[in-house]
Amino acid sequence: MTQGLITSAYLVAAAFFIASLAGLSKQETARRGNWLGILGMTIALLATIASVSMDAIVPLVIALAIGSAIGLRLALKVEMTQMPELVAILHSFVGLAAVLVGYNSFFETHSATGAALTVHLTEVFLGVFIGAVTFSGSIVAFAKLRGIASSKPLSIPHKHKLNLLALIASALLLVYFVGFEGGETALLIMTLIAVVFGLHLVASIGGADMPVVVSMLNSYSGWAAAAAGFMLSNDLLIITGALVGSSGAILSYIMCKAMNRSFISVIAGGFGQADTQQSAEQEQGEYREINAEDVADLLRNSSSVVITPGYGMAVAQAQYPVAEICQKLKERGIKVRFGIHPVAGRMPGHMNVLLAEAKVPYDIVLEMDEINEDLADTDTVLVIGANDTVNPAAAEDPTSPIAGMPVLEVWKAQNVVVFKRSMNTGYSGVNNPLFYKDNTQMCFGDAKATVDAILKAL
Repeated sequence: MTQGLITSAYLVAAAFFIASLAGLSKQETARRGNWLGILGMTIALLATIASVSMDAIVPLVIALAIGSAIGLRLALKVEMTQMPELVAILHSFVGLAAVLVGYNSFFETHSATGAALTVHLTEVFLGVFIGAVTFSGSIVAFAKLRGIASSKPLSIPHKHKLNLLALIASALLLVYFVGFEGGETALLIMTLIAVVFGLHLVASIGGADMPVVVSMLNSYSGWAAAAAGFMLSNDLLIITGALVGSSGAILSYIMCKAMNRSFISVIAGGFGQADTQQSAEQEQGEYREINAEDVADLLRNSSSVVITPGYGMAVAQAQYPVAEICQKLKERGIKVRFGIHPVAGRMPGHMNVLLAEAKVPYDIVLEMDEINEDLADTDTVLVIGANDTVNPAAAEDPTSPIAGMPVLEVWKAQNVVVFKRSMNTGYSGVNNPLFYKDNTQMCFGDAKATVDAILKAL
């Protein structure tokens, strides 16, 4: 295949990737967006295979076969509750690939001199730095989401000064690396600094903020891929990396806004630091319990119902009986809708994917801003496995660690039923005054078993 045809194929693939992002921006077109992305990647892979020499075909095909087998195995085996950590570990692969490409590009013989050599060395240095930060940061995110590492934020003295020192040292190493036309030692030292920097950056972020971390690492992986594209002079990799990097950054910004967080503090690994222990131990009052049969009676006597799911629903895999309850209530003429917080779950869009998997109609799945104004006129709200996203302390207690964070204002409804295993705090470790309000009742037990019992009672 000629270079012109390869370039044309890359441009077509890039167009499909752009169309894929457009499709993924809405639930109704997300499936089409996925297929467009798959088609674009297929074209890109075929063009790449056609562009290499015959000597490289065999190892390339073997690598593709191994990668495809691993990917297919993961896709068939992974549970929806494991998707956040899967995404995190995949980001680490992208970062590691950028590091390896950078070192290979550095050791490869080049005829460039003068300004061209300076540009090339800068590309290598930045590509390795971004890749190393992405790699180590994603490993920590995976460990936190998997439960291997503590979800509590790491706090060491002068952490911000240490981060700044790491950046300054890397910048000085860049000047040395470019000024002296390369140097293995400078590149290696920077790589080690970047790895430690990435570890510390993500370790300093609390578990409740992991959805933002996942989207942030998604952005980093995109820029790492773009850097690899510059080093390889691959236009498609540059375009794809830029698309992923920019979209991930925009998503991180949107999520920070939804959590009343500073975008700059996310990048600096500076939030999730509030001392929540005291808040978690404070008693708020007495709570009332309700059983599944009484919840079913409450739903029958309601004219409007809002369901607000959280990560607990994902863990229990309760989305299918929840969807059936929704259908039962609609058949009785009861208005049923879902309220989704932007950071519900462990990754962006986690709850939307679960509900789509259970075939819940898109038109009754509403975002927080759309549903909040209607909650005061709602008869019953079911809070299934959610905690921090429905915590009234965010709106009512200025001393709370989550003060100012926009939440679903479920406490304004006439009746609130909270499904939980126990009275333990949520992922952020902050107690929830909602549990003790006069219009709230607690329904304890496994979410799926409880919802199944309610469905049977209906």
